[in-house]
Amino acid sequence: MSAPPSFLFVDDEARILSALRRTLRREGWEILLAETPDEALALLRQRPVDVVVSDQKMPGMSGLQLLAEVARLCPGAQRVLLTGWPEEVPRQRLAQLGVSALVAKPWDDGDLKAVLRAQLEG
Repeated sequence: MSAPPSFLFVDDEARILSALRRTLRREGWEILLAETPDEALALLRQRPVDVVVSDQKMPGMSGLQLLAEVARLCPGAQRVLLTGWPEEVPRQRLAQLGVSALVAKPWDDGDLKAVLRAQLEG
């Protein structure tokens, strides 16, 4: 039996991480949570994940900066940006960094699940 797909969610707001876990708990996926970019990078140095979903606005490092680092550390991981300000994120920068999707906050649960499933398909 193969391992379930693994997702790492990074957000400096614990309530957002809790909401994501609640939303996705029945999907059969392994859900990992990190409240800081440094915590996320430390986890990725220990083990690979299939998909990294990062908030954009966090203290110390933006989501785009984190996802650029993820690409270096875990090149096989799909990368998704989660933001309350999608209009502030340059689309060409997403493409340059290999970020495959942008999800706006607040998200629609069905749309979020569809985006995440699409990440697993590559």
